[in-house]
Amino acid sequence: MTDRITSRTSSEVEIFSSLSSAAVTNEGGKGPAILAKMSRIQEVEKMADTLNFGCLNDLTGFHLALAQIAVYRDFCRSLAPLEITQKQFAVLEMIFQNSDVSQIDIAQALGTDRATMMALVDRLDQRGFIERRQSPHDKRRQELRLTPAGIEIRNIAKDLIHEHEKALFSPLSVKEMVALVGSLRKIYST
Repeated sequence: MTDRITSRTSSEVEIFSSLSSAAVTNEGGKGPAILAKMSRIQEVEKMADTLNFGCLNDLTGFHLALAQIAVYRDFCRSLAPLEITQKQFAVLEMIFQNSDVSQIDIAQALGTDRATMMALVDRLDQRGFIERRQSPHDKRRQELRLTPAGIEIRNIAKDLIHEHEKALFSPLSVKEMVALVGSLRKIYST
């Protein structure tokens, strides 16, 4: 791989362009902040065509980071009308699939610290998407369930995410997608 990137596909430029704006976003409903930075894309695209990436071209983690940013940005754009972040959707889906699950169990499953999980659950509760109940088996444990509004928003979000992934990953064949997901699972499962 050469040190200078001189020819790029539009998707590669789009991935790189998102790098500068992605750092300003985080959890707490700020995902749409990426959209506000979209006007800088043309400026960054010009730089991307002439920048020397050096050894970054050979670093798998660098390419994973760029791909994650592209996925994140497109996710935010796709779900902007719902004001749902990736983490919030993950929590909704975990509760939908595991009724009466505790937020501690979800935090462990998603590799999230307790404080972040508490903020996520509080936000979903404030929006009326979940309800907390004291466990009948352990008074210290709070069990989570989706409300009817939570089920509805989860279903709408799931459909939007399906369309987002279908469009974003359309350059990959089914075989490539299976291999990609399998490889990623190997990385984060170690």
